[in-house]
Amino acid sequence: MIQRAGRHFLQIPGPTNVPDRVLRAMDRPTMDHRSPAFAELVKGLKEPLRRIFGCAGPVIIYPASGSGAWEAALVNTLSPGDRVLMYETGHFAKLWAEIATLLGLEPVILPGSWRSGADVEAIGRALEQDRSHTIRAVCVVHNETSTGCVSPIADVRAAIDAAGHPALLMVDTISSLGSMPYAADEWGVDVTVAGSQKGLMLPPGLSFNAVSSKALDAARAARLPRSYWDWSKMIDMNGRGFFPYTPATNMLYGLGEALAMLEEEGLDNVFARHARHAEATRAAVRHWGLETQCGHNGHHSNSLTAVRLPEGHSADRLRAVIADRFDMSLGNGLSQLADRVFRIGHLGDLNDLTLMGTLAGVEMGLSLAGVPHQAGGVQAAMAILSREETETMQPIEMKRAAR
Repeated sequence: MIQRAGRHFLQIPGPTNVPDRVLRAMDRPTMDHRSPAFAELVKGLKEPLRRIFGCAGPVIIYPASGSGAWEAALVNTLSPGDRVLMYETGHFAKLWAEIATLLGLEPVILPGSWRSGADVEAIGRALEQDRSHTIRAVCVVHNETSTGCVSPIADVRAAIDAAGHPALLMVDTISSLGSMPYAADEWGVDVTVAGSQKGLMLPPGLSFNAVSSKALDAARAARLPRSYWDWSKMIDMNGRGFFPYTPATNMLYGLGEALAMLEEEGLDNVFARHARHAEATRAAVRHWGLETQCGHNGHHSNSLTAVRLPEGHSADRLRAVIADRFDMSLGNGLSQLADRVFRIGHLGDLNDLTLMGTLAGVEMGLSLAGVPHQAGGVQAAMAILSREETETMQPIEMKRAAR
């Protein structure tokens, strides 16, 4: 391998850069996971986790990826053949539906354009037509990582309630938790799915289910087989500070430190920082004369921006040029967006100068790859970041949650 000077710019939408404080916290001898000291560690995570999820109920920690948390949400609450309403906001919503099919559930998929969040009215109509209430759950991705579009979760819950439907609401927050306002209880979410490797600033390896009392009631009647993912075992043992199997001990050290960092900065400040960086990134994209994949002004993500290239130009080639010349990784296009978009991750442990370096690398890459654009996007972003007070561009539901 060729030795490169300087740091690698990891600007994908996750895994994100891990802060030194978190790395140092994890760089400790592994603890006896049956010891009183370990129990204290686990118990100390409970309240900070509840605050970041915005819930009063249990938050279950799994040694797993986000896909594991998807599966846990389904197998703990549903039975074979149950119908599940799933809105296809993008690649990851599609993958969650595939898992549901493999588990023996019947996904009812509402197709989307992949250029906005979930269509609340379409969800409401589907539930109103389900007069016998055969749909047992509604599954929505809060922040679709493949497109950079956010779904209005509080409005989804309002549509469920307006239809008088008893379905559970399950929400994937894998690329939004710790980056954007989220309030599980206030928004009426029954199961929240999350992962460690994005806004929580950890390596991959932990996933979470935050669970409402309604979801716990559903779990008592659910008949899908479960062992590793069983909430009842996890809740019982987590309550005493332990796990029913060997946990990811050193990841838990890191989780404690990451939660402390978020609370020291203050969650409102964390969310404002992400919104500001997202606004600056979109300003650069507009100045370049390119389009964001998200075409709905109220649904832009504050975690990442997916950028569309003009017809006839390869996003993968652009990414390869940038990786080769500037040692920077950008996210690729997924599924139907393969080679059509690149994704800039601006979440987690990120400051103004890191973002400016990222956008400078993109602008230089556009020139080197021969992609038509107007120079000066970096200056447009600088104008946003140098403003003393920034009026952030947030979806309505996020502004409401921040108040």
